[in-house]
Amino acid sequence: MACQPKQEESGTVISPSPERLENGLSETLSQPESQTPADDIEELNTDRRNAITAAVEKASGAIVSIMASAPVRRRDTPQDDFFRFFFGDRIPRDNTSMGSGFIISDDGLIVTNQHVVGNNPSEISIYTSSGDEFSAELVGSDELTDLALLRINGDEEFPYVEFSDSDDIVVGEWAIALGNPFGLFDDGNPTVTVGVVSAKNRDFRSDPQNPRIYIDMIQTDAAINRGNSGGPLLNSRGEVIGVNTFIFTGGTSAGFVGLGFAIPSNRVNQIISQLQTSGSVQLDYDPGMEFTSMTEQLIYRYRLPFVQGLLVTSVNKDGPAYHCGIMPGDVIVRIGEERVISEMHAWALLREYGQGDDMYIELLRENELYKTEMMLRQKISAEEQGR
Repeated sequence: MACQPKQEESGTVISPSPERLENGLSETLSQPESQTPADDIEELNTDRRNAITAAVEKASGAIVSIMASAPVRRRDTPQDDFFRFFFGDRIPRDNTSMGSGFIISDDGLIVTNQHVVGNNPSEISIYTSSGDEFSAELVGSDELTDLALLRINGDEEFPYVEFSDSDDIVVGEWAIALGNPFGLFDDGNPTVTVGVVSAKNRDFRSDPQNPRIYIDMIQTDAAINRGNSGGPLLNSRGEVIGVNTFIFTGGTSAGFVGLGFAIPSNRVNQIISQLQTSGSVQLDYDPGMEFTSMTEQLIYRYRLPFVQGLLVTSVNKDGPAYHCGIMPGDVIVRIGEERVISEMHAWALLREYGQGDDMYIELLRENELYKTEMMLRQKISAEEQGR
């Protein structure tokens, strides 16, 4: 039977023209093929990737877990004799601490917090994200800034992360914390938490019971918990903007409440460069004076003003302090723009200066406020002083 043209309800006969047939065939041929389930999954995976996942992927290989042991200093007790009777000399005499760190060079240099490894660790174990375990040695540490530099004992090349300029941090930009909280994961794979840079240049005044001074800290709401200490705080490019160091709980709990703090990368770079060179941090200038924290005993004994600050105890007649008019008995209350709280705080402030800088100082003398400017010059060695 011959094919009949379509007839609409009005009775008009519609015959498709050759042009319409050709155009319809072209449109049909030009339509894309329907996507397969595999294509849908690939598109979904692509959509899930963003700057954060790229930063984590870039940096994760350089994150390490750290376990450090140090001998316990204590006296023998009668209980020790009891334990020796049953267990011999196998009484535990090591303290173990755990934390995080990150590799900054292909030969295995690691940055972490000083409080993670302590002053004299007897053993340091490093666990990489690949599941490998290495021993490490302490290159140098600085208790004042709470930073330590380690080196992995190994001949292979390691993945590492790079520092960003912390002066360029923008409040509100992404902040990514990597580390091993609570030591939960033996394989070393880092935990990722994400937030923003909440604030910068946060200072924490010195605690007489704590020798560490924290200045210009980065505040973040990326979750930081015990074990995250020493791990990096990254920007969205996977660069280190700070070292995660502590949280502030406000007395509400022992857990994270949205206030985490990291040492800025520029300060970290400044400290670890000295640790790598000499194992310790030293001023490259000599202020030419000695001082101590103000205490109630000193205030009452010498009838000093009841203020926080530094009592100058001696002045070198060949040093910068003498040349700018500072004398023994003066009470320094301000260095630069910072109000001085204690001796430890002062040493932290002095590290912000180098030879050739001018240091602004405010001091009290016989209850009168004086201002002076100290020009810092290169430290003279003992050999040069003897000439």
